[in-house]
Amino acid sequence: MAPAQNTLLVLAGPTASGKTALSIRLAQHYRTEVVSADARQFYRELKIGVGRPTAEQLEQVPHHFIGHLSIHQPYSAGAYERDALALLERLFVRYPLVVLTGGSGLFLRAVTEGLDRFPAVPPQMVQQLQEAYQQKGLTFLQQELLRCDPDYLERVDRNNPQRLLRALSVCYASGKPYSSFLKGRRQQRPFRIIKIALEVPREELRKKINKRIDHMLQQGWLEEARQLYPWRHLTALRTVGYPQLFRYLEGNISWEETVASIRQQTWHYARRQMTWLRSEPGVHFIRPEEEECIHELVRPQPL
Repeated sequence: MAPAQNTLLVLAGPTASGKTALSIRLAQHYRTEVVSADARQFYRELKIGVGRPTAEQLEQVPHHFIGHLSIHQPYSAGAYERDALALLERLFVRYPLVVLTGGSGLFLRAVTEGLDRFPAVPPQMVQQLQEAYQQKGLTFLQQELLRCDPDYLERVDRNNPQRLLRALSVCYASGKPYSSFLKGRRQQRPFRIIKIALEVPREELRKKINKRIDHMLQQGWLEEARQLYPWRHLTALRTVGYPQLFRYLEGNISWEETVASIRQQTWHYARRQMTWLRSEPGVHFIRPEEEECIHELVRPQPL
């Protein structure tokens, strides 16, 4: 590798840990741009409930992959890998360092390591599985995956319907277990990768999450959900918070139950994010205020 190798500074961490503010400060410090790997922020219709950076924050440094899709446009991690690598190739012509940030582990991994390749799944098969899930529930998905690929069911988060639906769709389309396509081969990238994960004490993070949820509700999250209700069946709207607000709008739960459920589900999501990060190799865990540690890692090491 050339000594002046480009650097991708990856900033990860659980929801509400402070990634957005820190990524902006880092981009300003290194005079560069921010590439988002937060799948929940890809959709232009989702603004309040996904913690998208404010208009003021977006003006401070250039951002990419925020609000660039409609909820009606299917978008996979594989498509993101292709688009993000093409963007990085262009950005590295102008900057020696680019900041990649987000809480979606699969999308971060798509850029840093590449993804396993899966067979194409017909859209009608995906739709049929979605309808079966809506009618029969999560237990149906778990039982079907137990039948088709018990090995993968042992290691997947069996309470995550999107992971189960994805695995089943590949099983149905290929006639083979989903796990048979998981090769785990890391792809080499033509740039240096530094992985940073923000680590916030458990109770402090829980308080930050609750405060953030309260703020989003005050900003009009319920009204945003009301406007999106006709498309509640779309995959993009199964992200944390929106299903609970849809149930409230249908009169199925009280407001107090809605808020409590959003808080609990967000906390579970944050815990899953941290579990994933701890399993990733080469991650440097720091507190949000330990910025100087990041600069030390970025500085070229002596030969």
